Amino acid sequence: MDLQQLKYFQTIARLEHVSRAAEELYVAQPSLSRAIARLEEELGVPLFDRQGRHIQLNHLGRAFLKHVEEAFDKLEEGKREVEDLASSERGLVGLGALYTVCTQLLPELLGAFRKDHPFIRFNLIQSPVRAMIKMLAKGEIDLCISFPQPERAGIGWAPLITEEIFLVVPSDYRLAGSGSIYLSEVAQESFISLKRSYGFRKLTDHYCQQAGFEPRVVFEGDEIFMVLGLVAAGFGVAFIPALALRNVTQPVVSCLRIADFPCQRTIGLAWAEGRYMTAAVRLFRQFVIEYFANLEEF
Repeated sequence: MDLQQLKYFQTIARLEHVSRAAEELYVAQPSLSRAIARLEEELGVPLFDRQGRHIQLNHLGRAFLKHVEEAFDKLEEGKREVEDLASSERGLVGLGALYTVCTQLLPELLGAFRKDHPFIRFNLIQSPVRAMIKMLAKGEIDLCISFPQPERAGIGWAPLITEEIFLVVPSDYRLAGSGSIYLSEVAQESFISLKRSYGFRKLTDHYCQQAGFEPRVVFEGDEIFMVLGLVAAGFGVAFIPALALRNVTQPVVSCLRIADFPCQRTIGLAWAEGRYMTAAVRLFRQFVIEYFANLEEF
């Protein structure tokens, strides 16, 4: 049994298709089939159920695959640790971040970090938080600036900042100059929002429910600044977090504080506990925590 056989097995198990696995691995299909046959012979059990051209991982294969993936994870951690020991100021940080942080604050944060650590590289990911937490658990990224706090076991999380959530309305709205508003006053208005898969949407829907109504959403999307633009164009009202309004000049919208109850969210930094963290990742994690702690109020 060698690493090449195990890599072949892992790829076929993922694709459940020998020819596609051969294409991905740049290996001739007969060679790939022979390697898997030798592996099954060595183990003394079949790992796949075969029906003509179809191949499917069986319960024995699934049990073996779990250990193979753990072994490759450990090898990858070992590789990263060796690289880490060779140089603490050179490395790659896989970072996932909320859209509002990516757009408004992340360029500033990374710019400040790279002044002192210019040779550390970044792989940036922007996806719904649930997807980024899965990537974190699998080791596909190292850190994630997220909301809400992940409930998944094995994920560490440190709060970074609590930001206020405003109701943004067109500048010619009847209550635009009032400074604050009760949510019941906009119960009949058209709302523009993020899609339901976003944690921010779930939070703001909950606020409306607390105020006694279901928001009538007429537009929904993936980008907070698309939402802001539609409000400016007069299509409705929207909840917008403070970070998204930082350094943004929108004379055609008005930001109103919500008077019903404190409307806010806490953004934090997540990582996979128990997974090896390189010096570059540890350095950046500490920098992020200190950066947000010293961030001026916005």
